[in-house]
Amino acid sequence: MPNIKIFSGSSHQDLSQKIADRLGLELGKVVTKKFSNQETCVEIGESVRGEDVYIVQSGCGEINDNLMELLIMINACKIASASRVTAVIPCFPYARQDKKDKSRAPISAKLVANMLSVAGADHIITMDLHASQIQTAGKPKIMLKY
Repeated sequence: MPNIKIFSGSSHQDLSQKIADRLGLELGKVVTKKFSNQETCVEIGESVRGEDVYIVQSGCGEINDNLMELLIMINACKIASASRVTAVIPCFPYARQDKKDKSRAPISAKLVANMLSVAGADHIITMDLHASQIQTAGKPKIMLKY
């Protein structure tokens, strides 16, 4: 049975620490930085091979930077052979763009769900969806928690 590892993105480290404390776990080691051209660089600082990984990252604040950091963290864990990667996203990014309300308008919430899937997320746990149809937007299973 795989062990659980919890990693925190830079968006909400206090929340991540509270979750880890509540579960009696330590936060996994991860280093995030920006290159001089503002590209995000992530380094997972411990083995996740065969582990059940949870990554906590909110979709608020610097939304695009936080989303990109999350995608890179998910992909890094998948490439490092994590058995399962779950993204814990308290505030789902682009949730307000959940339907096509004008011709040629994107459905950005679906795009985000698809990007999370392509990065390697097996599941998504979120607490704040603008509309429930986002739950069926992409391949990873999205679990809505109230």
